[in-house]
Amino acid sequence: MIRVLLVDDQALIRMGFRLLIDSTDDLEVVGEAQDGQSAIEQVAALRPDVVLMDVRMPGVNGIDATARIVETHPATRVLVLTTFDLDEYAFAALRAGASGFLLKDAAPADLAAAVRTVAGGEAVVSARVTRRMLELFAEHLPAAGADRGRDAPHPRLAGLTPREVEVLREVAEGLSNGEIADRLFLSEATVKTHVGRILAKLRVRDRVQAVVVAYETGLVRAGG
Repeated sequence: MIRVLLVDDQALIRMGFRLLIDSTDDLEVVGEAQDGQSAIEQVAALRPDVVLMDVRMPGVNGIDATARIVETHPATRVLVLTTFDLDEYAFAALRAGASGFLLKDAAPADLAAAVRTVAGGEAVVSARVTRRMLELFAEHLPAAGADRGRDAPHPRLAGLTPREVEVLREVAEGLSNGEIADRLFLSEATVKTHVGRILAKLRVRDRVQAVVVAYETGLVRAGG
């Protein structure tokens, strides 16, 4: 059973999501929170598998709460709820460590599928959508590499082999393992192995977070 925590400052929205989730055999709501601080406390007490997190809340917002939860409870995945596709708040939540975002008006089947996907360790948002978001909100990214030589590697990438850096660039382009294999003349199994090692070395949980790192470290640039 996948255990879900609902976080939204509107009781009616929480009620609607609870009805949808509790009607699904393999999902259950274990708690609710109306703001970010309460969400942090509930995660510590309940240890849910997935948090459905609104971002626009009074007090501690969903972005700050996501960062705290990801840092202190890495086994708990955060799925952000947003009103708009390519939303600046959703972008900030991905940078904070969320495993994806979901529109609040998503179909019940899509909601259940997204929760299952995130609970299984995968990201809901594709790398291509992440790339579009990063490019759209590029002005919010730090000027990585501005204080180093143009060719100096970012310290966070120092542990990657040249081949892993090459694969990470392709991941940041939004390519699938199969597409990367074709482009780099590798087997898909080899690419999968490289991606797994990249995630482990960067200490990120999925491809979406790897794409964020690639942009934040200046490995790839918006429009590049």
